[in-house]
Order: sequence, then structure tokens, then C-alpha cells
Amino acid sequence: MKTTYIKKLLTIAGLIVASSMLQNAALAQQKNDPKFNKMMADSFKAEGIAGLDRIQQDETQKFCSDPKFANSKQGEKMREKIQKINMDSIKPPSDGKYIGDWKSGEKIAQSGRGATWTDKTDTVIGGGCYSCHQIDPKEISYGNIGPSLTGYGKMRGYSPEVVAYTWNRINNSKAYNACSNMPRFAHFKLLNEQQIQDVIALLLDPASPVNQ
Repeated sequence: MKTTYIKKLLTIAGLIVASSMLQNAALAQQKNDPKFNKMMADSFKAEGIAGLDRIQQDETQKFCSDPKFANSKQGEKMREKIQKINMDSIKPPSDGKYIGDWKSGEKIAQSGRGATWTDKTDTVIGGGCYSCHQIDPKEISYGNIGPSLTGYGKMRGYSPEVVAYTWNRINNSKAYNACSNMPRFAHFKLLNEQQIQDVIALLLDPASPVNQ
């Protein structure tokens, strides 16, 4: 009996130690790595409007650059914090209108221009939406990294909740998924308020080809 009891205690102790080691390993992933930072700094150079400030990571980017920590138990708690930070950063439209012009939205979705070293500060930035999504069913060139948005409004409806969700997703997708591949369009000033309204119209206007 005593031998069995001792074995159980040793097993429990072993599990506790193993758990502690895993936690410490996860936390270690969050430590600053000077060698990595130097490699990053040496690999990029400022040119045109693309400055080295772009490789300075914020809290969200640091979290998502460390998948071991992000998928740990501590990471789950941090993930919730990161998503809340991003959700709290989203502002509703200043004019109270969520839906713009779907025709302008289509042009924005088609455009991948802007924010590169070859662009100027006044270059109008596009959404590049077709790079990751199918949108207008008549467009044959599109990516599939993201889900198809064809029939977006038709399938989901046009309720205030759907409209608000769509606004939030385009503004800052990391409010729902901390490590979403979708750019934070409003956070990085890639799209302005009117552009976001127009893209939402492309997805939610019943007259848009997306919903035909």
C-alpha cells in the first residue's frame, strides 16, 4: 500500500514539475531576443515612405509572433486581453452612417496600391480585398486565404448587428481573432472612414453584385 501511495505521489510531483517547465518555456518565448532584433534591423532599410518604424512591433504583433506562447494557457489569457485592446480601439463612423457606395467599394477592393516604398504619401491606398477573398462572383481573379464573401449580405442578412460586426471586422479584425491574417485597416490608416463605408456597401448593399 505504501509503495503504491509513494508511486502516486511521485507521479503527481512529476506532472507538477512538467507543467511548471512547460509554463516557464512558454514565458521564455516572451523574452526579448537581441540577436533576433538585430537580424530584423539589419534585414530592412528605409526607402521612400517605408520607414524602419514598420518593423517595430506593438503588443498584438509581438503576441502573434510567438505561437508557442500564444497557444499556451498563459497565452489564452493574453489573447483575450489583446482582442479587448483591439476592440476598444474601434470607433463608430463619425457621421453615424455605415453604408457608403458599393461601386466605390468595388474599386477599393480591386486596388492593391499604396503604402509601399514606390508610393507617395498622397497615394490613395486600396484594400486589396480580392487578394484574399472572392467577392463579386463575376471576378475570376481572387485569393482564398480568407473566406469567400460572395453573397455576404444575402446570407447573413442586413441587421444592425451584422452591419456593426462588418464595420468592426474591416476596421480591426484582431478584435475577434488576435492573430487574424487580415490587416488592421483603420489602426494603420490603410483605409479611411469613407473607404470602409464603401467596402461595407459592397458587402451589404442589396444592390451590390455581391448579393445578387
